[in-house]
Amino acid sequence: MTKRIDEPTGTQTVGHEWDGIEELDTPMPRWWLWTFYLTIIFSIGYVVVYPAFPLLARGTEGLWGWTSRGELAAETRAANAQRAQVLNQIAITPLEKLQGKPELMKAAVAGGRAAFRVNCVQCHGSGAAGVPGLYPNLNDDEWLWGGNLQEIEQTIAHGIRQPGDEHTRMSLMPSFGRDSLLTREEIDDVVSHVLTLSGQEKPSAASARGATLFANNCAACHGPTGQGGRQVGAPNLADAIWLYGGSRENIKQSVNVAHAGVMPAWSGRLDSVTIKMLAAYVHSLGGGEDFETPAAEATADAQP
Repeated sequence: MTKRIDEPTGTQTVGHEWDGIEELDTPMPRWWLWTFYLTIIFSIGYVVVYPAFPLLARGTEGLWGWTSRGELAAETRAANAQRAQVLNQIAITPLEKLQGKPELMKAAVAGGRAAFRVNCVQCHGSGAAGVPGLYPNLNDDEWLWGGNLQEIEQTIAHGIRQPGDEHTRMSLMPSFGRDSLLTREEIDDVVSHVLTLSGQEKPSAASARGATLFANNCAACHGPTGQGGRQVGAPNLADAIWLYGGSRENIKQSVNVAHAGVMPAWSGRLDSVTIKMLAAYVHSLGGGEDFETPAAEATADAQP
């Protein structure tokens, strides 16, 4: 049908009709049209001023040269500059004096917490509770190699049994069963004695025989009363905390085939300030010791 003027409204029709219903060609409001034209003008200006079109190797830069990556780089530089002073203070402050500066210690713990989440949670867990039988709990006050700031830093920096690091923590317990150093019956007796040390069993004839075997084969590292020795990373056998389990079967397995846990040395992977902050964070988890605690006299059963 042809276009015509609708008499009631005075508006021209578009020429469509369906079942007696016609469509009016009502013009758009002027404010809407001007808004539409302004959006077109704005988009053209945006394309000219800001990066907009991707090319083969890179995108258009725009007249202002602004990029989101550039803005991020600027914000990162500003944040690093703001942190630089604190990091420098941590770097030049000896570990033994760090606890005497609460604000600086607080900053070090915060930085260590962030570094721990990136580098350490894979083994020790997000809450540093470790995994029984695999990785030690860092929240308690039991330590294999010492728990003051300096000793924790040493362990983090040089690791446990790290090949190629002359300062790594190193100890080795014999596998008394696998290497036929003790018979099966003698191992059972030694286990009975260890269970009496931790109060899990009462003294018996087997534990008495095991006491002699323990004195001849184990006391050199674990001490005559099983209190452990941090000089060689020997755990305390007289408490209720066990990394590899404290049942008869678990202890027997440890005596048969000794465990030799490892931890990487972080000195070649992290800078010294980050390692210091990690030591501060681990120390703050609840089991950290003062420098006055002699490492040789303290007893332990966990390592950082």
